[in-house]
Amino acid sequence: MINYLELKKITALHSEEIQKRISEVVDCGWYLHGTSTKCFEDDFAKYIGTNHCIGCGNGLDALTLIFRAYIELGIMKEGDEVIVPANTFVASILAITENRLRPVLVEPRIDTFQIDDSTIEQAITERTKAIMIVHLYGRCAYTDNVGKLCKRYSLKLIEDNAQAHGCRFGNKRTGSLGDAAGHSFYPGKNLGALGDAGAVTCNDDALADMIRSLGNYGSSRKYVFDHVGRNSRIDEIQAAVLDVKLRYLDEDNEKRRKVASEYINKVNNPLIEMPSEDFHTNSVFHIFPVLCSRRDELQQYLSERGIQTMIHYPIPPHKQKCYYGHDVLQVPSDGLPITERIHNEELSLPCSQVTTDEEVASIISALNTFK
Repeated sequence: MINYLELKKITALHSEEIQKRISEVVDCGWYLHGTSTKCFEDDFAKYIGTNHCIGCGNGLDALTLIFRAYIELGIMKEGDEVIVPANTFVASILAITENRLRPVLVEPRIDTFQIDDSTIEQAITERTKAIMIVHLYGRCAYTDNVGKLCKRYSLKLIEDNAQAHGCRFGNKRTGSLGDAAGHSFYPGKNLGALGDAGAVTCNDDALADMIRSLGNYGSSRKYVFDHVGRNSRIDEIQAAVLDVKLRYLDEDNEKRRKVASEYINKVNNPLIEMPSEDFHTNSVFHIFPVLCSRRDELQQYLSERGIQTMIHYPIPPHKQKCYYGHDVLQVPSDGLPITERIHNEELSLPCSQVTTDEEVASIISALNTFK
């Protein structure tokens, strides 16, 4: 069986270094807010290209804390609107609604799967306070036009960088392109922990201080609580593991690009729509998506040949039970046909730093024989 993702093999690539760093944490006896966290936060901020990195419990918390911090700082208030791509993973939406802000859903481009920057402006109202771009599937969603819109309308630019660690736009990395960015280190990410972990990166001192306080019960110093916060902290073991894996991230991303290049150059089946040239520009291929109108048949066909695939994601946010029928999300009057097509047709192929040449060849052969 060719598994979609081999986390055990990925961890094994650096197991000796990881075990050493974990042992150091265990032997130290300091498991939260210690030297491993400080080391990783400093290294990740330097890697991303920001002044600050604040570790937290997971990627959803990272995004939620950003919006909560802006509310506490008086920059946003309940009822304000945040423009967000309609085809994102539900966590992007949850972070907005958790803060009683209103998500305004904008269609993606079918050729890049990223928010369509040509339709953002028509969604901006007097209540719009931010645009959240999601670097979905590992492809950079930022465009010069997005930056210009934020400047023209004085909007905050929030990056959901959960899937694009190491991705670039010009000479800058995703996570440093906007006002603040949320990162997830869920084990399956390009930079994955051995459990849940997340972080926020930004350059704003006041924002960083607020996020750090809110993630520590709202405390600015021990037993002093200035805000109603939450407990959302990265632990020392996860920070140590991530610090090891960070050193290999660019190398691992290059291996992913090699796998993706093989798919792009050698899959030739009119029933399968491959990512466009625009998609594989500025991508670290956290996910390699294809579109097929007979997606479920294709997935079954590959499974019968020992190839595991995934669907990202079968149900769009606006049709999830938690939101469907409620006046929480703002959906365009003409619906979201592009989003729904993606969610109905998307299939993700195995694509990681441990996907072998032989496995890629087998997958390509199976894709090309599907009828």
